[in-house]
Amino acid sequence: MSNKIEGAVAALSPDGDLITDIGEEALKDVPRDQSVTVTCDGYDTQGIYPVDHEQPIGTMVAFMGPQELRMAIVGVSISEMLGIKVGAPVMIQW
Repeated sequence: MSNKIEGAVAALSPDGDLITDIGEEALKDVPRDQSVTVTCDGYDTQGIYPVDHEQPIGTMVAFMGPQELRMAIVGVSISEMLGIKVGAPVMIQW
């Protein structure tokens, strides 16, 4: 993995999803497949999914929000479950 983008958690959604400061423009050349690793505060997930993904409950996913990269655990507040707060580092590698 030689390419990377670094950012941080900028906010939390009402559902506890992590909203990053990594915008859509920064991700335009990033693959969306399993060759991509998204790391936040030491937790990794593979791939970047569309917002309407159908991943099973309990799966950690990175996905495109309206204008930015977001991270979630399907059906659970990722913020509460993992204790990730605003300001936590986010890195995308591929």
